[in-house]
Amino acid sequence: MIGQQFNWAMRRTTIAVVLVVVASVGAISGTAQAAPAHDGSRYSAGAPGSGDEYFPFAGNGGYDVLHYDLALRYTPPTNPAVLTGRLSGVATITLRAKQNLRSLNFDLRGLGVTSVQVDGKPAKWSQLQDDANRIWELTIGLRPKLKAGQTTTIVVEYGGITGQPLDTTGALYGWVTTADGAMVVNEPEGAATWYPVNDDPEDKATYTFRITVPAGKTAVANGLPVGRPATKAGWTTWKWKASDPMASYLSTATVGDFALSHEVGPHGLPIINAIDSGVTGAALAQTKASLALQPKMIGFLEGLFRRYPFEAFGAIVDDDSVDYALETQTRPVYSQAADEYTVVHELGHQWFGDAVSPSDWKDIWLNEGWATYIEWLWAEHQGAATMPEQFADAVAYLDANNRWALNIADPGRDNLFVGQVYVRGAAALHALRAKIGDAAFFAGARLWLSRYNDSTATTEDFEAVMERASGQQLDAFFDDWLREGDRPAMPQLSVAKDSVTQGTARHSVSQDAARK
Repeated sequence: MIGQQFNWAMRRTTIAVVLVVVASVGAISGTAQAAPAHDGSRYSAGAPGSGDEYFPFAGNGGYDVLHYDLALRYTPPTNPAVLTGRLSGVATITLRAKQNLRSLNFDLRGLGVTSVQVDGKPAKWSQLQDDANRIWELTIGLRPKLKAGQTTTIVVEYGGITGQPLDTTGALYGWVTTADGAMVVNEPEGAATWYPVNDDPEDKATYTFRITVPAGKTAVANGLPVGRPATKAGWTTWKWKASDPMASYLSTATVGDFALSHEVGPHGLPIINAIDSGVTGAALAQTKASLALQPKMIGFLEGLFRRYPFEAFGAIVDDDSVDYALETQTRPVYSQAADEYTVVHELGHQWFGDAVSPSDWKDIWLNEGWATYIEWLWAEHQGAATMPEQFADAVAYLDANNRWALNIADPGRDNLFVGQVYVRGAAALHALRAKIGDAAFFAGARLWLSRYNDSTATTEDFEAVMERASGQQLDAFFDDWLREGDRPAMPQLSVAKDSVTQGTARHSVSQDAARK
């Protein structure tokens, strides 16, 4: 993700806090803590949270989602000056219990539930909307109760008015209503603004999307299209299927006036780009030139790391803006235009962040540090700047205003996307490469990607992988480069004086202000 790491140019007024309880049996209560141990016969409620330190009520405990089937119907704004739409949905969720359950929770924010079925039978449910404490829970009773290891299918019908939800920093995220549709970008816990979900990166699942929109609109989601869009009575249904496991924050169902184009990447990889008709002039020219580089970028990164991890790639370029781009799996979303370094950043995330996701949000540097470092690798490959030059730029940025003070291995909830996470993360990776050598560094990266593919991992896991790859003990190194508040000792790097071949086009960290 790129866009928030240096500063927020615009702050939006926070919406009024509203507490609403919609219930068939009453409001839920309790805290997001792990359920107690069981003797094999007791049944308990699944925890109403994942236990993440930054977002304790995002995600839920007691089960593992296997598949989401989302049937959505969306009416965009009829008045461009009033950015509200209407969304209704039927979510069919297949999951497996990890403990004996008498009830379980999904996250669902701002949309009202009308019915719930469990294995085809009506179920009791309650819904809590507590904006002040960021608790948005749908609790479902299970009758009969669910045994550990048992699989069940839950169908939730829901709907309501969409708007422009905000994350904890005041940034737009989730189902963001736009004048011509919706821009859907969920990081960190915005998926709950458009479907009932276990909004925890550790619970990856496959997805099917059936998105019905007014005829003439295009709906773009993750993965690959299924058949052709079907139009009936003024409405068109677009079907997409994401067959690779995906964290919920990486899902999308963006709606707008898009034109789709199809290309072929390395080893026959489908590349599907969606560009909004409102992207014109210089923005369109830049976007087309940047997206044309995608096959070359994929080949370059495959040579460094491993084969591209998913079934497709591409882009969604919206003429509206949330002030950042996001690495939605297989098809990143871009605000207003796509530039070369944002594209390679979001592509890099497909390996680092999407295929291997953070176990906890405090581990976000593993996403952003690697994606930023991949920008540096690409810039050197293209002859725009050497690695030592980019490292020097990064150090200069971190030296200014005491930016070394932030512990990027635990930056705090509202510092997830500040510049230090990106730039110090990339600098730490380059310092690591200098310390252990190219062979061990890239072998460690490949081991990381293979060991944790389609899963999640922590900073400590990364440290262990790099220690194994290098045969070195690296605790002190990672403390110095990630956690300590002082400038670490610099590695010895040679800087080639005349290596910048594109003059004023030199890529530097100061240009990276629009990516997640």
